[in-house]
Amino acid sequence: MYSSNPNSYDKFSSAPAAADRKTTPPTIFSKDSSTTTTTTFTDSTGGTGSHFYSTSSDVEPKELVDWSSGLCDCFSDCRNCFITFWCPCVTFGQVAEIVDMGSSACGVNGALYTLIACVTGFPCCFSCFYRSKMRQQYGLKGTHCGDCLVHCFCEYCSLCQEYRELKNHGFDLSIGWHGNVERKNQNVEMGRLPPVVERGMTR
Repeated sequence: MYSSNPNSYDKFSSAPAAADRKTTPPTIFSKDSSTTTTTTFTDSTGGTGSHFYSTSSDVEPKELVDWSSGLCDCFSDCRNCFITFWCPCVTFGQVAEIVDMGSSACGVNGALYTLIACVTGFPCCFSCFYRSKMRQQYGLKGTHCGDCLVHCFCEYCSLCQEYRELKNHGFDLSIGWHGNVERKNQNVEMGRLPPVVERGMTR
């Protein structure tokens, strides 16, 4: 008498061999410059599934602009050139406070700059990061490698250039970030300028 239950051979022979299974090739659908890719796969248990992911090419790079003054135009602002030559920590502190939008004080940045200069002798390792941050904020031309090289070989000139750039954007670096915000808001109240948001003050 034979059992009604299929034996192990019948049980596994009814399933198609793994080698006979076919994997559906990826299908790509494109719409409005966005690409959606569907990949179908077969897992170890014989089941199938799909992965979906999409990419978009709508983002266009922002056009970079030139610096408003050259690296060697230090004597266009003799007062700042003199201060930077004798006390570069002052110029750096003023620049860093504006670039940080008031989140750090001029005195703290200047003291940290001086400490790094006394300990390592290379304050440019710290100041070059603010040049890169400043370039990103105002869309200025340059590279991270170029920022490091400029500060390593022309520390004083680079600080003066950054100072002039912020000055040309309408900042008075001697009164700090919050002083500039208050001055802008006073001009708004007098109807001279449109309203200004503190964390995004522009020229």
